[in-house]
Amino acid sequence: MKLIRLGEPDAERPGILLDDRRLDVSAFGEDYTEAFFNTDGPRRLAAWLADHADGCPTVDESVRLGPPIARPSKIICVGLNYKDHAAESNMALPVEPIIFFKSTTALAGPNDDVIIPKNSEKTDWEVELAVVVGKKAAYVAEAEAMHYVAGYVLHNDYSERAFQLERSGQWVKGKSCDTFAPLGPFLATPDEIPDVNNLRLWLKVNGVTKQDGNTANLVFGVPFLLSYISQFMTLLPGDVISTGTPAGVGLGFKPPQYLRPGDVVELGIQGLGSSRQSMVNYQ
Repeated sequence: MKLIRLGEPDAERPGILLDDRRLDVSAFGEDYTEAFFNTDGPRRLAAWLADHADGCPTVDESVRLGPPIARPSKIICVGLNYKDHAAESNMALPVEPIIFFKSTTALAGPNDDVIIPKNSEKTDWEVELAVVVGKKAAYVAEAEAMHYVAGYVLHNDYSERAFQLERSGQWVKGKSCDTFAPLGPFLATPDEIPDVNNLRLWLKVNGVTKQDGNTANLVFGVPFLLSYISQFMTLLPGDVISTGTPAGVGLGFKPPQYLRPGDVVELGIQGLGSSRQSMVNYQ
């Protein structure tokens, strides 16, 4: 099943993609929130659809897609989780996962404009596979970790490199600007993704390919990451774990390449669709 949310920011309504049609499932009575995932929402929705799909309104393609989940409690990111990205960043391969946060206020729809922050000089792109947690998780064994996955989603982990690396403190400052976490177009439940360890992911800037990688090259895979993070904090249903980016970020070019107003970023992951963001100045 592919979960979508439709409508204007802060007024999205739940939907699904079914045979390339966008169906409004507002009549189900729940948005894709922590409570939805905590109560086996995808299974309940699938059962409801078996009897009600024919009565669900079809939504026009012109209607905005929002992030496919309502605001989660946490967006947790993993740094330097592809060998080639660590190399281009001139950083040693991590012995344990590097963990940082993005503010949940960075959440945006998959095709929303990205706002280049005030005083930004080094806004950068990062295509990533993100995992959505399906149930409360604390001290989860790696062998059990996949039972805690609600689904997968495309994420562009935008970064302001000067804020991140030159302004002291933690990376979160360069990761949390408004619109810096576009998710979607949809959340795919695990049955839609036969092998999460072999997915091509790519990104283009103004039509030029910058990133072209595969999740087979993750340093730490999805089960390990979910288990590892749950040793340090309780993961709640709907939380997002973004698993890192392959080589080809702007910071890694010589000289570095950064985004400017008018630039267009397109990205995708096999089985998880694609998204498109235009860069605009903060006003």
